[in-house]
Amino acid sequence: MNPMRPMSPISQVSPLMNERITAHRMFPGQTAPLGVRKNQEAASRETDGSKSIGFRELLNEKSLHFSSHAAARMRQRGITFQPEQLTEIATAIDRAEAKGAKDSLVLFRDIAMIVNVPTRTVVTAIEGNAMQGSVFTQIDSAVVIS
Repeated sequence: MNPMRPMSPISQVSPLMNERITAHRMFPGQTAPLGVRKNQEAASRETDGSKSIGFRELLNEKSLHFSSHAAARMRQRGITFQPEQLTEIATAIDRAEAKGAKDSLVLFRDIAMIVNVPTRTVVTAIEGNAMQGSVFTQIDSAVVIS
């Protein structure tokens, strides 16, 4: 070997292994691209009979959450929702999410709610006369439910 002439990376011998390193195979052994490996793991889980996400997790992912601040404001102001009303609000959030909204003003009857769309969390709620003269900031969309 000539010490003055550097060797090309394709033909260098690894000092830790007695195996040549080639440009297309940096790691010994069999490897698969990350996407292929994930698909193979998912397929093996499906054949085991287990699902990657359960019904309860899916339900929690799409359900509506209330921050502690919003829950306190709703208690103070006497705001309550029936299950079918919560379904209407969740559907409105789905529509906002489909349009790429992040923080939305949701107007439901005489109640205004600021909702963080990605987390599906009601941040605050105002009703009726308290809305008069209010300015809503840091929102990127509004959804009106009749």
